[in-house]
Amino acid sequence: MTTAAVVLAAGEGARFAETVPGPSKLVVPIDGVPMVRRCVDAAMAAGLDETVVVVGAHAAAVRAELPPDVTVVENAAWPDGIATSLAVAIGHAAARGHDAVVVGLGDQPGVPSSAWRAVAGAAATPVAVATYGGRRRNPVRLAAAVWPDLPRTGDEGARRLLRLRPDLVTPVACEGDPHDVDTGEDLGRWS
Repeated sequence: MTTAAVVLAAGEGARFAETVPGPSKLVVPIDGVPMVRRCVDAAMAAGLDETVVVVGAHAAAVRAELPPDVTVVENAAWPDGIATSLAVAIGHAAARGHDAVVVGLGDQPGVPSSAWRAVAGAAATPVAVATYGGRRRNPVRLAAAVWPDLPRTGDEGARRLLRLRPDLVTPVACEGDPHDVDTGEDLGRWS
């Protein structure tokens, strides 16, 4: 059984751009390391079978910050919502013969590799979701059996499946900070 780590990094980051001028929020440094690189490094350190990064709006800028040993796939339909990025990742994972994916976001620099590993290892149900203080957040493990049930467009990825099919979900207690960096104020927490 093989599992791919997937970092979704295709969005435009419009809320961030409204408060902080400049390039994509994903390339803004946190402690000298671009945000997306921090997220990808944590996913890679989990030691899964492949690390995939889905790029889109700022593809060139994000690609420039990635290590050479990740697989980069592009989502041309990124304006149609995060579900399109998830669909691109699932398509890649299916083509590569993976049995599951563990999905996280490129703007959650406080999610450690231990969360990726813990969620990947929780195979009691088709879906496992990281919890922090009892609240569900990323990353999320999705077994191939549920891939057909995921939305293909819109701004909800796996969240809809978690809500509609709680019987398929195992919560996994994790350490770390799962907050997204969506605004300049959010970025300030990391300075």
